[in-house]
Amino acid sequence: MIPVIGTGHISVDIGFNANLELVDKFCYLGDMLSVDGDADAAVENRIRIGWNKLRQLVPFLTSKDISLKVKGRLYSSCVRSIMLHGSETWPIREENRVALQRAEMRMVRWMCGVKLQDRIPSKGLRERLGLDDIILVVQRNRFPCMCCEKKTILG
Repeated sequence: MIPVIGTGHISVDIGFNANLELVDKFCYLGDMLSVDGDADAAVENRIRIGWNKLRQLVPFLTSKDISLKVKGRLYSSCVRSIMLHGSETWPIREENRVALQRAEMRMVRWMCGVKLQDRIPSKGLRERLGLDDIILVVQRNRFPCMCCEKKTILG
């Protein structure tokens, strides 16, 4: 493999007249992978996709005729599940946690018809919708570390 440096692009010659471009990040199976291994690009991408899905569901999620519990279940199954796709493997940092919580609480306030100036605590709004904190959901969904598992295969 020979790196080829051209006009701002770096590619690797793999033979047979084929080159692979070196990139900083790319989408693989719906998850953004970055060369430095952090989850910033993935979290940002999933939040953007979650907002797109929320906008599609605005007629239902902001309707006064639908109870908050039903809105919470709809949000959890359609929007939150999209936002957390692939989160089992994210190496989440504090900035990622804040971004997820901030995005979710903006969505929750929109569904409840509450403004930030109303000063209603986030916990109270999540309880109205029957939602757990998004970070608790991420932690519950994480894959267990096999080296830290207390159970053995043979019993």
